[in-house]
Amino acid sequence: MQAFTQLGSIACALPEINIDTDQLLPARFMKQPRSAEAGYERFLFHDLRRLPDGSPDPAFPLNDARNAGARIIVARRNFGSGSSREAAVYALVDAGIRCVIAPSHGDIFSANAVNNGLLPARVSEQDAEALLALCQPGGVCLEVDLSACRIAAAGRDFAFTVDPVWRRRLLNGWDDIDMTRQFAGRIAAWTEADAAARPWAQLRSVSETPPSGAR
Repeated sequence: MQAFTQLGSIACALPEINIDTDQLLPARFMKQPRSAEAGYERFLFHDLRRLPDGSPDPAFPLNDARNAGARIIVARRNFGSGSSREAAVYALVDAGIRCVIAPSHGDIFSANAVNNGLLPARVSEQDAEALLALCQPGGVCLEVDLSACRIAAAGRDFAFTVDPVWRRRLLNGWDDIDMTRQFAGRIAAWTEADAAARPWAQLRSVSETPPSGAR
């Protein structure tokens, strides 16, 4: 997983509450294959960013040319609520989004986000409104520093929070397996001690032949 330390990017303002995972990625698209060549970015906010005839809705912020290439989204509370579908995070990541700033995020969404290298940065309601006001004209850049847990924008500075374990994982680019590997020495020591204390509880290797009459 790619480490996250600092990110400078255009930020797209989505001034809505309760943006849920079905809005991020409608369920009907989850049957579509996802590959390096064709990710889920083409389905991100599909029903919100298109008019009934399928053409792009010019009023939707991500369709604004000033927000082209945005890697940060600023929203109101409860971003990523709803179902537990990890594919909603895939759609964001495939579209290049690396950070979602909001007063709160769905719990499962947040865990899925961190597992895919996306930072769910929590700010106060007041700071979220200030950031939305700064970003809503379009084309505004933010600087996100995960080491300091700060956001810089237009000469202003905002604090954000993130679970400390998730912060450590993002800073190092660690997934769940990498986190477990940090305890490899302790795991090996326990395994060795347990084998000595309880030899009868150890699994045989596949090459070992059980004693005659054993089942």
